[in-house]
Amino acid sequence: LPFKMSTVHEILSKLTLEGDPSAYATIKASPNFDAERDAVAIETALKTKDFMELAAALKSGLSGNLETLMLALVKTAPQYDASELKAAMKGLGTDEDTLIEIICSRTNQELGQINRMYKEMYKTELEKDIISDTSGDFRKLMVTLAKGRRNEDCSVVDYELIDQDARDLYDAGVKRKGTDVPKWINIMTERSPQHLQKVFDRYKSYSPYDMQESIKKEVKGDLEIAFLNLVQCLQNKQLYFADRLYESMKGKGTRDKILIRIMVSRSEVDMLKIKSEFKRKYGKSLYHFIQQDTKGDYQRALLNLCGGEE
Repeated sequence: LPFKMSTVHEILSKLTLEGDPSAYATIKASPNFDAERDAVAIETALKTKDFMELAAALKSGLSGNLETLMLALVKTAPQYDASELKAAMKGLGTDEDTLIEIICSRTNQELGQINRMYKEMYKTELEKDIISDTSGDFRKLMVTLAKGRRNEDCSVVDYELIDQDARDLYDAGVKRKGTDVPKWINIMTERSPQHLQKVFDRYKSYSPYDMQESIKKEVKGDLEIAFLNLVQCLQNKQLYFADRLYESMKGKGTRDKILIRIMVSRSEVDMLKIKSEFKRKYGKSLYHFIQQDTKGDYQRALLNLCGGEE
C-alpha cells in the first residue's frame, strides 16, 4: 500500500504529552493519551511480523528530515533527550553542541528523568558516558549540570548571597590572572535561575564587563560555549531557544538537526513563549521563517508543532 502522508499528519495531530501540559505548549494533552504506553506500542507494533508491510511502507514513505522528525515524535521527552545525548557521544568525536544544549537547558526533574531513561535504554549511566567522552573543566561542568542538583527554590531573595556570588564570580575571573573555573562551576550549577539572574545583574557593578563578555575573555573552546549557553538559559530560556532557532535557519542552508530537536522538545513546554521572543527580537514570526526555510510535508509537520501564525 502506498504510504499516505495524511497518516503522518494524523499521527502528528494526535501526538500530545502526558499529564498536565504547560500553558505555553503548542501541543496539548489528549485525555486518553499515555506517552509511555503509546510510544512502546508503536515501537512493538513495528517489530512484529504482521507489521513488516507497514514498516516497509513507512520506510518508503518517509526519509530524510521528515523521517527524523516523526521518529522523534513517537518518543517520550526523556526517551528523546536520552537518545539525542547517546547519539552525541557515539563513535568517534563528540557532538558538543547537542550535549551543551540539552544539559544546560533542562530542569532538575527533566534531568532526573533523562538519567533514569538513559540507564534503562543503554544499560549505563549518562555520567559515565559524559566522563569518557569529554575532558577537563568542560567535563566537570557537564557532569555537575547533568546531576540536576540545582537549587530551584526562589521563594527567598538572599541579597547578601547575591552580592557575595557576584563578587566571587568577579574575583575568580576578570579580577585575577587565570580563572578559578571550579568557583564559576559551583555558583552557576548550584544556585537557582532567579538568584543567578540577580547575581549577573549585580556582577556588572564589580566588573567592567557583563557575565557573557567575561566568559569570552576568560575561557575558550567547548567550555566557553557551554558557559555562554548556560548563562543565556539562566537569563531567559525562551530567548535562548529563539536565538538557537534563528541560528538554525539564517543564511544559506538549514541546520535541521537543531531545528527538529528544539521544535520537538519545546512544543510541549514553552513554544508559545519562544515564538513571542522570536518575533520580538527578529521582527518576523518563527512560522514565517519555517515557511521560508523548509518545504513539503517536513514543513507542514514543523508548522504543526509551531502552532500557527501569530
